[in-house]
Amino acid sequence: MPSVFKICFYYITDRAAFPGDDRTRRLRLLDKISEAASHGVDYIQLREKDLPTCELERLARDAMSIIREVRTIGQDRQCALLINSRTDVALAADANGVHLQADDVSPEEVRAAWSHGKSGEGACFDEIRAGSDGKKSTPDPLIAVSCHSLREVTQAAANRATFAVFAPVFEKKGFPATRAAGLDALGEASLVKIPVLALGGVSLQNAHSCLRAGAAGIAAIRLFQENDIATIVEQLRGQK
Repeated sequence: MPSVFKICFYYITDRAAFPGDDRTRRLRLLDKISEAASHGVDYIQLREKDLPTCELERLARDAMSIIREVRTIGQDRQCALLINSRTDVALAADANGVHLQADDVSPEEVRAAWSHGKSGEGACFDEIRAGSDGKKSTPDPLIAVSCHSLREVTQAAANRATFAVFAPVFEKKGFPATRAAGLDALGEASLVKIPVLALGGVSLQNAHSCLRAGAAGIAAIRLFQENDIATIVEQLRGQK
């Protein structure tokens, strides 16, 4: 992995994990999004699959409003919002891109829908979309792709995804039957010419092993949602 990339952090939301009624969970999630954007998380995947389209769009709009406010206050905070599998919602909410599942639509289809010219504003991987003069090329959405094998990471790279999220690296809590890919597989995937983030059972205790294996960063739900994000980011950036 090229050394120009700093360690990146990718928070995947799960408002259902918060206690309380729907309104309380929504408010808690927006607070967490604000915390993530303010304290070093580079990408937030809005992954609220159960929400009807209108409610998901409203939530995405509110999240983007928070992220823009954080950017205004701190110019070094360039967190980006990706919507899970919903290019239409991402466009409507003026989000920065989408996260695609392995069997989802192709990045080419996403770019076709994005053809009116929205641009992603990712903090870590601008170099991928930059020309030789260092300037950003044609406005393009950020596209993350879930991958579970070297073949899928290779395909994501061939399809010009912005980065891949490789999972599960470790056995996932609550899913003992899920087969972990392991660090060796993560290391092989990280050799592909696309940034690869490690996901699945990643904790503060084992995250450094993912980075040493070659991962460009860490993706997680609980690691960020259940902990103080500033502390997590500070400790992990000191482990590379």
